[in-house]
Amino acid sequence: MATTTMTTGITTIITTVTDSDLFRLMAWTSPAYPVGGFSYSHGIEMAVEEGRLRKQADLVAYIASVLRQGAGRVDAVLFAQALGAPDDQALDEIAELAAAWRGTAETALEATQQGGSFASVTVSCWPDARFAAFAARHRGRLSHAVAFGAAAGMAGIPLRPALFAFLQGFCANLVSAGVRLIPLGQTDGQIATAALLPIITACTDAALTTSLEELGTASPLLDMLSMRHETQYTRLFRS
Repeated sequence: MATTTMTTGITTIITTVTDSDLFRLMAWTSPAYPVGGFSYSHGIEMAVEEGRLRKQADLVAYIASVLRQGAGRVDAVLFAQALGAPDDQALDEIAELAAAWRGTAETALEATQQGGSFASVTVSCWPDARFAAFAARHRGRLSHAVAFGAAAGMAGIPLRPALFAFLQGFCANLVSAGVRLIPLGQTDGQIATAALLPIITACTDAALTTSLEELGTASPLLDMLSMRHETQYTRLFRS
């Protein structure tokens, strides 16, 4: 069991993460959890093709942009809202919003394919009737962030550690793609991962205080890279 403390203004929030919570989060973000994250690069493949990413620092900057202005920011807020949804109707509305919130066909596939796979394996391995019903209602349109957030909420996992774990797993997949594509050595990949810690922390904290009405992105280049990737001549990744 672990205890984390977060101070907001004059309010101190103490969160207890049980061994069961930690075990689930580690399992759900493990590369062994069959959601297919390894097959997506989120536009990194096209960025490398165009010579935009050449070294470890470039990769960190790219992923930081995804977290601060792109899909990472959107997913973090949607995750938080899904985990804290007061009832099934509110959760369904968040799921529908998330399904529409993608700028390109490939990033939509990236979100919903992983979401569907996550839901399928979670229903089988961590049975929960409410989550199974939720997943069935949104079959084929469930984003990874909302599926993970809903499952964590229904399991009683505290918001901040759950969201932090989700974003770490998201970034780990992108670092792995960068290591293969640029290419980088494994040590450079781990240096990139370490450099992302404060950025993931800041993204997590920002999502906790961002409402759906404030949600938006400012990353047109990321969307253009994704669209150009659709017709890239040689591709290893699906996005």
